[in-house]
Amino acid sequence: MRDQPAALPRSKSPMNAQNAIVGLRGRDLFSTLRSLALQGLRQPVHSARHALALGGQLGRILLGDTPYNAPVQDPRFNDPTWQHNPFYRRSLQGYLACQQQLNRWIEESNLDHDDRARARFVLSQLGDALAPSNTPLNPLVIKELFNTGGSSLLKGLSHLLDDLINNDGMPSQVSKKAFEVGRNLATTAGAVVFRNDMLELIQYKPMSEKQYAKPLLIVPPQINKYYIFDLSSEKSFVQYALKNGLQVFVISWRNPDPRHREWGLSSYVQAAEEAMDVCRAITASKDVNLLGACAGGLTIAALQGHLQAKRQLRKVASATYLVSLLDSQIDSPAMLFADEQTLEAAKRRSYQQGVLNGRDMARVFAWMRPNDLVWNYWINNYLLGKQPPAFDILYWNNDNTRLPAALHGDLLDFFKYNPLSRAQGLEVCGTPVDLKKVTVDSFSVAGINDHITPWDAVYRSTLLLGGKRRFILSNSGHIQSILNPPGNPKATYQEAENLTGDPRAWYHEAARSQGSWWPQWLEWLQAHSGETRETLPALGNQNYPAMEAAPGTYVHVR
Repeated sequence: MRDQPAALPRSKSPMNAQNAIVGLRGRDLFSTLRSLALQGLRQPVHSARHALALGGQLGRILLGDTPYNAPVQDPRFNDPTWQHNPFYRRSLQGYLACQQQLNRWIEESNLDHDDRARARFVLSQLGDALAPSNTPLNPLVIKELFNTGGSSLLKGLSHLLDDLINNDGMPSQVSKKAFEVGRNLATTAGAVVFRNDMLELIQYKPMSEKQYAKPLLIVPPQINKYYIFDLSSEKSFVQYALKNGLQVFVISWRNPDPRHREWGLSSYVQAAEEAMDVCRAITASKDVNLLGACAGGLTIAALQGHLQAKRQLRKVASATYLVSLLDSQIDSPAMLFADEQTLEAAKRRSYQQGVLNGRDMARVFAWMRPNDLVWNYWINNYLLGKQPPAFDILYWNNDNTRLPAALHGDLLDFFKYNPLSRAQGLEVCGTPVDLKKVTVDSFSVAGINDHITPWDAVYRSTLLLGGKRRFILSNSGHIQSILNPPGNPKATYQEAENLTGDPRAWYHEAARSQGSWWPQWLEWLQAHSGETRETLPALGNQNYPAMEAAPGTYVHVR
């Protein structure tokens, strides 16, 4: 191990789960712009020096100098016209010169550390918006205009009008007509075997001759619909588990409306416990394997803490956490805008409305990665006049749900106080939670490029748990870390036998392996699933009979 490990690899995006939960607003960014303008007046000599430097650079660029290289991996400027055409080459060089000089102005100012971080964040947003690739003069746009005889312009205007009316003015990321839940998504056979106000519990038909005695209960995040685990057959995590002898149940959360504003974390924990007891009753198993993804991981951790306090932890055979935060301490420039007043305002807004709309969260996520999630589609949909892609993951990602106000408030407090990092810091269902006393074996997965739940925070979350812990770092992002079926030639993962207290030390000791982590998890879970027996094809039982066919009814509520 190195004495001083190098810095951890991190996503370049300032976005994470905190940003979307807090709900940053435009006024928060405009106040920083106002502060920057005042700073320019307070340091006139400093500002004049950088203005003169920029003027000199722009003058040389107009004379044909090319002092800057476009970022190699920046797809906005891949077209050779940006390099070979004198007009486009000068516009790109001028854009890069302005960005560099503004960054220097910030770094050499007398702003404090936090103010510089806020300034860099805001100016990066402005810089992305003002990129010359976002204008109708983009060479790709000019070429498409001539190739289509002007029809690309008309189609682009049509797409813009449609998004203004139907998508809150945001560019559509996916063609919604290409997919339908139950037709070409979420098609694995099964049935709803239990329903209450908060959830439907789906049991899937077995796909193997023998099955393990202990069932698997999948708990998805409350802000997304469950079928991320059951997209197309080749990507279906559910089918992978079924084909390998596991009994699979999944929770389909109800999409709440203002009537459900009082549903908080305790409400969801109680509902998950009820679903777990139904799994036990149907399968005649004393315990259940839990799997939680993202906020679903927080839910199953709180559930286990609640069960431990009631001395009923024996109901849980194992716990799997996929890209889940239990340690909520995350460093992010965007979070510098979230002071006490901002947090309280976010709580107040959601209580007034009854819910936090998933579209509002999606909008914040998009503006935290504007080049990938806004301007890319601005160019494709409006300037080129093309349809957005037909991509199942993007369809799921845009199939948003809402968060009840009470749960939103609980999540804000979770990010503010980081309660699970200390014993009895969190209370659910009237019982204190101490994760060190949760001695269930756990399997945690993080994504090295995850911009929503950064991998080092997921690693620290794993260290909060008691029991035997296993941690795997996938070479993917947030969603692709979950959807990582065998056969992907680009898939790799890292793992080390010992979990050290320092993520940097673990990272540099971890061995890299080729392939998906799914087989590793399957082997681990099968060892926690008891004996195998002949498959029972019937779904449900006398007390919990099969009702509607999967994917159920709650998944269709918008």
